[in-house]
Amino acid sequence: MDLKLPITIIDELSEGEVRARGELDLASGEIRNVRYEGYDLEAEGLPAAKEDYEFTLGVLTSGTRDVEFRVEVDVMGGRYSVTPSELLELKGRAAKLFSQPPRA
Repeated sequence: MDLKLPITIIDELSEGEVRARGELDLASGEIRNVRYEGYDLEAEGLPAAKEDYEFTLGVLTSGTRDVEFRVEVDVMGGRYSVTPSELLELKGRAAKLFSQPPRA
């Protein structure tokens, strides 16, 4: 199964947040094609490596509904992913999200 979903990635810092867009591979839990919004990765480095970094979450959106989930960050490799247990839970939540009729 080759199912990749567009997601929003939010790196929470003590004094704000860094947002990015990416693609979550539902088969592996890997997040690829990360594109930061208004953030210079080359100049500032990975948000998760900053001293005031707190955590990272992902947001899957369908219409006006969102599902939030925990995202793991490999600071050394500069990669984002979802753990197998979180991915399993997310698949169930995503199925419910996408099967509901749109809100009026």
